[in-house]
Amino acid sequence: MAYSVFVGAGQWQAAAGDAATQGFFGYDPEQGEWQPLSHGLPDQVEVRCITLHPGQPGTIYAGTQTGPYRSLDGGESWQALALPDGTSAEDSVVWSLCLDPTDPATIYVGTQNTSVFRSRDGGATFERLNISQPEGAVCASFAMRVIRISVAAHDPNHILVAFEIGGLVGSRDGGATWQSCNSDLLALSEHEHLRSAIVSDQQIEGMMDSHALTQSPNHPDTVWLANRMGLFRSEDGGGHWAEFGIGRFSPLTYARDVQVSGHQPERIYAALSVAAVCDEGSLYRSDDFGQSWRRFDHGVEIDSTLMAVAEGAASPDRVYCAARHGKIYGTEDGGKSWQSHQLPHGVQGVYAIACV
Repeated sequence: MAYSVFVGAGQWQAAAGDAATQGFFGYDPEQGEWQPLSHGLPDQVEVRCITLHPGQPGTIYAGTQTGPYRSLDGGESWQALALPDGTSAEDSVVWSLCLDPTDPATIYVGTQNTSVFRSRDGGATFERLNISQPEGAVCASFAMRVIRISVAAHDPNHILVAFEIGGLVGSRDGGATWQSCNSDLLALSEHEHLRSAIVSDQQIEGMMDSHALTQSPNHPDTVWLANRMGLFRSEDGGGHWAEFGIGRFSPLTYARDVQVSGHQPERIYAALSVAAVCDEGSLYRSDDFGQSWRRFDHGVEIDSTLMAVAEGAASPDRVYCAARHGKIYGTEDGGKSWQSHQLPHGVQGVYAIACV
């Protein structure tokens, strides 16, 4: 089969007790069906991140509850990529994957707490990077995790790591040393509209609740951050931050994903919803690097938190987004028309999506 879209789901705290919250699926456009992917993967697989190799069609990476996996045949079969000996079960739960845009043989894997692993040889071996917990990290009802990793296209030594309920850290020397990027985010949390405590008693929690970050090769010093409180922007590679104010364009401001187009570097997509658990989501797009935004999805009802968005690797006309309760929404014609799909077996807990 030739899959055009991949979607991953995993356990999440707010799921209904009888909901199926795991699975990995590929969409076969010729059959119009979603197929479960299992060959070589762990039983009851959970997938929270998916990454396509930019130069090798058919090579796909997925993060599971037992470590990273790779497919060389478009998702038909999978092989485990072993993390270092002695890696704990907790540190094997993968939440993020990133390929260095200047050298895709360099792979970053983010797991629980501040654990980041790096391979320089395409996944044959990994080393653990030494990252300390940053200022402002919140002790909450779930473990902090590495939710997104970004490597600057113009400088592979510039690495940013975003933590769910931990803010961000950055390195300018290829991971040898790390600095907290949280000072401005913590200062912003003093504003009443940016204060939020749901899983702890700390009002800084909302600003520390990172979800995604993205960079454009056209703007090497600009970083976009999506977190619980909205969209934020840095003009110096993550050192300082300012609130963007996505509420000027969208009534929904809980930001779960933000992605720069791989085809048009001035284009940005943002997945916006009411809250982490809600019945309304929306996909917004900017074609002028964030100066203005408009709602991009139409004719479909996004009826739960919108978790992730992906543009097609081969064409910008293919854009799909995934909602928490298991519905997938997509366009194949650049937004002129949209379709919705329900994942098989009522699967919920969707975290990740990727499009070829």
